[in-house]
Parts: sequence; structure tokens; C-alpha cells
Amino acid sequence: MRSLAICTAAALLLSGCGAVSVPGSDPLDDFTASSPEELVGQGTVLSAGDGPAMFCLGGVMESYPPQCSGPEIVGWDWSAAEHSESAGGVTWGTYAVRGTWDGEAFTVTEQPVPLALYDPPATIDPRTDPSNPGAGAAGELESLQQELHQVEGSPVLTSWIENGYLFVTVVYDDGTLQNAYDATYGTSIVAVQSALRPADS
Repeated sequence: MRSLAICTAAALLLSGCGAVSVPGSDPLDDFTASSPEELVGQGTVLSAGDGPAMFCLGGVMESYPPQCSGPEIVGWDWSAAEHSESAGGVTWGTYAVRGTWDGEAFTVTEQPVPLALYDPPATIDPRTDPSNPGAGAAGELESLQQELHQVEGSPVLTSWIENGYLFVTVVYDDGTLQNAYDATYGTSIVAVQSALRPADS
């Protein structure tokens, strides 16, 4: 059971989805991870006025119209996206979107599927198995959770404590961020999950 979750939309709006920065790890300054394969993400797509469409993979403020931030989604066509809404110069909807990720922007490769009609494959992280607990104590993980959210340019979209791990969701990690957290905080402490996942898995 998730004992503590942090996903404040206001903080996300301020921090956005910029470069990765990990305390004590200068080699990760301005780090971005791209993917050679197609990925799929689930979230809110939103565009305001003449601005580009954004793929919000973290928190969404419950205003009307909603507010959120995320990487630009290239090639988005609202005329091809069913179940969208518009109000106050903002157009939005929730979708599963398949595309490619260059480390900064997500480029659409197939027509999006409204989340209400999407049946994602089941994915179970083995680190949630009670027989495979992490090495973190509750107080330690809570302090670390606060620390990672306060780092300038933090890539963390959401986080929660479960089974002795601090789970963090980022836009995409090719393993570099997980390795950096392991080197900085120890193994079996931080469990990184990507919001963009391989499309065919």
C-alpha cells in the first residue's frame, strides 16, 4: 500500500520536465535520455491558445480548464483526437499516445487513443513484491522523497513509498538515472519508473 505520495501540480508547473539533476552527481547536470524505440505514454494532452500541445505525464491541476505542464508533443492534431474539450482558449483530453522521444519532445507516430477506450497491458514492477523488499527505512525514505522533489530541475513527476523503496516516476529513463540514484543513495532505495514505456511490451 502506498504510504506517502507526492504529486503537487503547483510544484510541477514550476519545475516542469527539465534536465535531470541529482545531488552530488555533476555528470548528470543537463542529462536527458532519449529512446531508439517507439514508446507509449498515458496522460493529458493540453494546448493553450496558439501554444504547442504539451504531454502532461504528471499532476494536473483540477481547475477549469485544467492546468498542467510537460514536454511538447510534436505532430499533434486535435482534429484526429476524439473526446477532447475546449474552454477559455484551452483544448485538452486524456490519451494513450504512441511516438518517439528525443529527450526533450515526444513525436506522435500513430493516432492517439482516448484513455477511456485504452486497454493497457498489465505491468507489474517486481520491486512491489513483498518478498522483494527494498532497503530503505520509512523515515529515511520520507526525507529522501522531500529532497528529490526540491532539487532544481528535478525530473520527478510523482513519487510514493512502498515496500521499502521510494518509487519515482520520470518522463523516461534509459537506466542512467537509476544507476545514478543507486550510486548516490545505495541500491534498493530508489526505484525509477518511466512514464513513457516501450510500445510493444
